[in-house]
Amino acid sequence: QVQLVESGGGLVQAGGSLRLSCAASVSIFSVNALGWYRRAPGKQRELVAAITNGRGTNYADSVKGRFTISSSIAKNAVYLQMNSLKPEDTAVYYCNVAIRENDYWGQGTQVTVSS
Repeated sequence: QVQLVESGGGLVQAGGSLRLSCAASVSIFSVNALGWYRRAPGKQRELVAAITNGRGTNYADSVKGRFTISSSIAKNAVYLQMNSLKPEDTAVYYCNVAIRENDYWGQGTQVTVSS
């Protein structure tokens, strides 16, 4: 069973920064992809950022230039550095790991950005 535990969410003022962390209970060395998603109130879950198997990255247009996804194979962890936060970034953020045909999700961490 793969377990993902997120941390680092909280309340921050617009323009501030937060760093989300996701610790995996398994090695992330050969996973298909690592990603961060978010669900804002009244909206569908959306991809924020991802690292693919080839270690390329992709970002939602709304966060490009502000957010950075990274990973540590040694720590079996994936991170999301969020800078220049905006109120519209307020959401529950979820860590995702794709291993072969399966998707695994963390429990989510709340990020609230005040104006």
